[in-house]
Amino acid sequence: QVQLVESGGGLVQAGGSLRLSCVASGRTFSSDAMGWFRQAPGKEREFVASISMSGSRAPYGDSVKGRFTISRDNAKNTVYLQMNSVKPEDTAVYYCAAGPSIFGNFGSWGQGTQVTVSS
Repeated sequence: QVQLVESGGGLVQAGGSLRLSCVASGRTFSSDAMGWFRQAPGKEREFVASISMSGSRAPYGDSVKGRFTISRDNAKNTVYLQMNSVKPEDTAVYYCAAGPSIFGNFGSWGQGTQVTVSS
């Protein structure tokens, strides 16, 4: 079982930037696809982005396409989410996840990190 710990959340003004990090341990990092999801109060969990084991493929959710960038550093067992041009509707708890495919079946999850965007 892989353990995931997110960090980097906080309060940011609309139009600003924030970078989230997720460090993995307990399993060979490069054997997992990684993903970022988010959940706002009263809403269902939403797919943000995922990245393949090699980093060569990275689909995005429509609401963040062109503003957010997912990347990974297999040497550091870390996946990142660079958030640019943030909007108040990006406010949510952001979760890191690991699994066998960028398209689903994420079986391991972190505890989440809060991102709040002020207008």
